Amino acid sequence: MLKPAVSVDKLDRLVRLLGAATLIFCLAGCKKDAATEATPNPAAQPAAAAAPARPVPSFSAAQKVGLYAYPAKNQPHDQQLIDESDCYDSAQQQTGVNPEMGAPQGPSSADVQTAQAQAADSAPQAKGGRAKGAARGAVGGAVIGGIAGDAGKGAAIGATVGTVRGGRQQRQANADAKQQAADQAGAQMQQQHQSEKAAYNQQMDKFKRAFTACMTARGYSVQ
Repeated sequence: MLKPAVSVDKLDRLVRLLGAATLIFCLAGCKKDAATEATPNPAAQPAAAAAPARPVPSFSAAQKVGLYAYPAKNQPHDQQLIDESDCYDSAQQQTGVNPEMGAPQGPSSADVQTAQAQAADSAPQAKGGRAKGAARGAVGGAVIGGIAGDAGKGAAIGATVGTVRGGRQQRQANADAKQQAADQAGAQMQQQHQSEKAAYNQQMDKFKRAFTACMTARGYSVQ
């Protein structure tokens, strides 16, 4: 009877060795797959979120100050609004002018009337007009009475007439003084308003020049 080329014991050991090698190979492959799955793939990672776009102003800064800007380089409308806002802030920093301060308001009719009444009450008033008139009248009456042969009676009549005339002249002079003071007060208020308005317009012109220069440098035509 022939003996087997490989004994049963050797065959059993060979099978065990093959089984162990297969197990080791399998474990190594599983670990590699697990490591591959655990390691993120840079190419597969989602792109980082883009930085939020700059907010677009909801209004035209140019029109806010009475100007109109036209894109000379076909700039988009949103970009124009952003440029206008930048130039608005820049012009304010350079000039120190706050365009939102508003134009000065002129005096109301009530304000003018109040100022005129106060000025009229403070106007200097002449006094002693009746007495002065009486004295002048008495002198004139005495002269006339002397010619007629009764200087005393003429003086009395002249004094009476002079008193009335002197009082009337004094009242008219005082009324004229009140009216003149009232007119001057009203004129002064108007002049003050005109001066304030001129100063405001000068400041706004300065701001608009700075704004226009900034927008022109960015490729806009401003009118």
